[in-house]
Amino acid sequence: MPVAFFKYSLIRALLFVAFFVVFKMVLNLSPMSAALLAALCAFAVSFLFFRKQRDKATAVIADRFAPNAETTQSVAALADADAEDALVDSNPNIWVNADRPPKKASAE
Repeated sequence: MPVAFFKYSLIRALLFVAFFVVFKMVLNLSPMSAALLAALCAFAVSFLFFRKQRDKATAVIADRFAPNAETTQSVAALADADAEDALVDSNPNIWVNADRPPKKASAE
């Protein structure tokens, strides 16, 4: 599983080098400007097009630093989920769908 982290890091490094070469050699920018623009472009491309690899790399890091963690939710989110569960358990006729965005009020 640690392979996912190295794979994503390698993709980002190759993107950085490719953009740096283009900005430095083709566009004749200064090394500092080429490096800054290459870093920005590599970040943007990896953020937009390599989500699956980023998620796998994040899972590797999370497992490495918190191997016994049961959840990644905050205390407030867990409390909210417990409150929803208690509401549904005490009132079986109530249906909670928190994944759906709220409806907009109609103008009548």
